[in-house]
Amino acid sequence: MLGIEGAAIGFGLLLVLLFLGLHIATALMAVAALGAWWFFGTTMFAPFGTMMWATLNNFLLLAIPLFVFMGEVLVRGGVTQRMYAAIADWLNPLPGGLLHTNIAASTIFASISGSSVATAATIGTVAFPTLREQKYKESWIAGTVASGSTLGILIPPSINLIIYGAITNTSIGKLFTAGILPGLMLASLFMLTIILWCSFDHTIAGKRMGLAPWATRRARLKHLVPPLFIFFMVMGSIYGGFATPTEAAAIGAVAALLLVGVQGGLNLTMLKDALLSTVQTTAMTLLILIAAFYLNFVLGILGVPGQVSQFVSTFDVAPWVMMLILVALYMILGCFLDALAMMIATIPIVLPIVTFLGYDPVWFGIFLVLMCELALITPPVGMNLYIVQSVRGRGSIDTVILGVLPFLLCILLMVALIATFPGIVSWLPSLLHR
Repeated sequence: MLGIEGAAIGFGLLLVLLFLGLHIATALMAVAALGAWWFFGTTMFAPFGTMMWATLNNFLLLAIPLFVFMGEVLVRGGVTQRMYAAIADWLNPLPGGLLHTNIAASTIFASISGSSVATAATIGTVAFPTLREQKYKESWIAGTVASGSTLGILIPPSINLIIYGAITNTSIGKLFTAGILPGLMLASLFMLTIILWCSFDHTIAGKRMGLAPWATRRARLKHLVPPLFIFFMVMGSIYGGFATPTEAAAIGAVAALLLVGVQGGLNLTMLKDALLSTVQTTAMTLLILIAAFYLNFVLGILGVPGQVSQFVSTFDVAPWVMMLILVALYMILGCFLDALAMMIATIPIVLPIVTFLGYDPVWFGIFLVLMCELALITPPVGMNLYIVQSVRGRGSIDTVILGVLPFLLCILLMVALIATFPGIVSWLPSLLHR
C-alpha cells in the first residue's frame, strides 16, 4: 500500500509533467505506468488492454461524440449567427447593449454545444465584427465572450460533466439537472456586472443601435426556436424517462441535421467538416479518459483513496475550511493547467476528501466545473483567453485578460453561493430525480 508521502510525490510528478507541456494523456499515462512498474513490476501492464476496451466500450461515453457533432452541425449550419441577431434585438436596450447579447448567446449556445472552447470560437466570430462596428470597448467585447463561453461546461449537455460522471460513477442526469440553475445564475451575475459597470463608465458600450421595429423583432424570434427546441428535446427526453443521456444525444444530433437541412444549410462539405472536427475532439477526449481510468486503477490498487481519507481525518478543521483550501488549490492550479487536465488529475485525490467530509458527489461535480470555468479564463494558460485572442486577430492578449477580471469575481461569488446555499445545486435534482 502506498503511503501519503508517495501519493504526494506522484501527484507532484504529474503536475511537473503537465507544467513541462506534455499532452494530458501522456502525463497521466506516464505517472500511472511508473507507479505500476515501481510497486508491481511489468505484470500491472497486462490489464491495460482490457481496461482500454472497457473504457471505449462504455455506452455512456458515446454521448460525447454525439453532443460534439450536434454542436458542430448547428454552428456550421448558420444557426448561431441568426440566433445572435434575434437576441440582440431584445437585449440591446439594457445598459451595456450588445455586451449582454454575448452572455445570452453564450448561455443558449452552451445548452447545445457542451464545450466552452466551441462556444468561445463561435460567439467570438459573430460578436467582434458587430461590436467593433458600434465602437464597443475591445476589452469588454473580449471579456464577455471569454467569460460567457465558460458556461459551455456548466449548462447541460456539458462534456465535462459527462467525463466527471463517468470517472466518479455519478448519475449524468442528476449532474445535468444540477448545472442548470447555477449556470443561469452565473449568466445573470455576468449581466448584472455589465449593468453596474456601465452605470459608472458609459464608454464601454459604445454607440447604441436603434431599436428594431416590433415586426422585425417578432419575426426574428423564430431563429431562437432551433437551439431551444433541441435543448428541450434532449433534456426532456432524459428527464421524461424516454431516453438515456446517450440516446438523448443521438436524438439531438438527428434533430440538428433535420433543422439545418430544412433551413438549407446542409451540404456534403459542411457535413465532412463537422464529422472531421467531431472525430478530432472525440479522439483527444477519449485518449485522456483511457489514461485517467488506468491511473485511477493503479491508485485504487495502491490504496491511495483510503490513505488520503485517513490523512484528512487527522485534521481537526471544519469542512468549510477544507473547501476554502481546495478553492485556493484550484485557483493556483488553474493558473498553470488546462481545465480538463486539472479536473481529471485531481479527481482521484480530492474526491475521497470531499466525500469523507460529507459533501454530495453531485454538488462537488458542479463545484469542480465552476473551478474549471475559473481555470479557462485565468492567465497565463486559460484556454478561452487564447481562443478569444485568436478570434480577435489583433493586439495583445493583455486586452483579453483585462476584460475577464470582473467576471473572475462573479465565478468566485457563484462558488461562495453554492457553498453557502447547497440547495442551489440540489433543488432541481431533488424535484426531477425522486
